[in-house]
Amino acid sequence: MARLSKLNRSIHGSIALITGAASGMGEATAYLFADEGARLALVDLNAEALEGVVETIRANGGEAESAAFDISDPAAIRQAVERFASHFGGIDILVNNAGISIPAPIDSQDYEDAWQRSFDVLISAQQRFVRAALPYLRASDSARIVNIASTEGLGATKYGSPYTAAKHAVIGLTRSLAVELGPEGITVNCICPGPIHTGMTQAIPMDAKQEFARRRVALRRYADPEEVAHGTLNFVLPASSFMTGVALPVDGGLTIRNA
Repeated sequence: MARLSKLNRSIHGSIALITGAASGMGEATAYLFADEGARLALVDLNAEALEGVVETIRANGGEAESAAFDISDPAAIRQAVERFASHFGGIDILVNNAGISIPAPIDSQDYEDAWQRSFDVLISAQQRFVRAALPYLRASDSARIVNIASTEGLGATKYGSPYTAAKHAVIGLTRSLAVELGPEGITVNCICPGPIHTGMTQAIPMDAKQEFARRRVALRRYADPEEVAHGTLNFVLPASSFMTGVALPVDGGLTIRNA
């Protein structure tokens, strides 16, 4: 039958830049976007793992380029974004996914280092990628920015204040940029993942994960990274043109559960 709706739900041919794309949620997002026909610019610190992701995408008929570097380096961000934009002819989608987690009690000797590194990677790099990509996003017909925050940006856990503070800042950055860039038609949203099976949670024993999920998560389990990636995909669709400034928990009901 003929379509009854008007808006486009395809990112086929869109140019998407994804950071932290070599593992976890970033890798899952890269594969999902590739399945949807996007042309991918992928960034990660781990060059070997990143190349493996690129090879997998290409082997399945997709298009991907990569750049491996430390995203705390502002000059490297500018250079990579310029190279990607030159190669693909622009940038339509930016997914600021790269992340780290450094536990640090407030009175620990290495707290200052944990604080600085956390903010360099989790928030400063996000605004730098936005600033570098902005000229190209402004030229796009459906520019989308998605920043990955965390349920830690909606609450807190002890011994993790550098991470928690940075994730609160991601939500603030997202909301402010949504207001600032909204008149240009650029949407800015963020995903707040809850308990996910990623490298960051790999060291947690499985029985501890299961106990936590039973106590705190409405769905009583950890998520697969691809389940988060689908939330990201929804934000970047051309049809998602009236959603901006949203901090979306993808957490199995963790943030709504009182008991």
